[in-house]
Amino acid sequence: MATLPANGAGYTAIVRGVNNGTGIGVVEAYDLDRTVDSKLANISTRGFVQTGDNVLIGGFIVVGQDPLQVIVRALGPSLNVSGKLADPTLELRDGNGVLIRSNDNWRSDQQAEIIATGIPPANDLESAIVETLPANGALYTAIVRGVNGTTGVAVVEVYALN
Repeated sequence: MATLPANGAGYTAIVRGVNNGTGIGVVEAYDLDRTVDSKLANISTRGFVQTGDNVLIGGFIVVGQDPLQVIVRALGPSLNVSGKLADPTLELRDGNGVLIRSNDNWRSDQQAEIIATGIPPANDLESAIVETLPANGALYTAIVRGVNGTTGVAVVEVYALN
């Protein structure tokens, strides 16, 4: 647990296995002081997307009374890493696992809304979703897979827009 200054500061949490061990890891960030007017503006994670249930997942909670507009992005081709995922797909699901929206190739759906955010993906094969989500502690999950079962390194990001 740590108290971190706000004001647009960025932070990175890195998870590594002891003695270079591998496996599934989870990093969580919570604002424990509900008396202040701070909010998490962006959260992202990078990982290796495999097949089946071994996908990249980013979970987040929308708190407060007001709905929150977000952009969720799945990046691969624009990453400057070896073994990057060539063509990511993206699903946004609610806390019950119900599909809210999915996307493959961000220009194919919601192009104008995605451009209007000011942060469209850099590569046309990457995926993005703009959605206004109910609050009051609602849970959401972004899931990244590779088209046709492809694998590689990807990033999933969630930005609060309003």
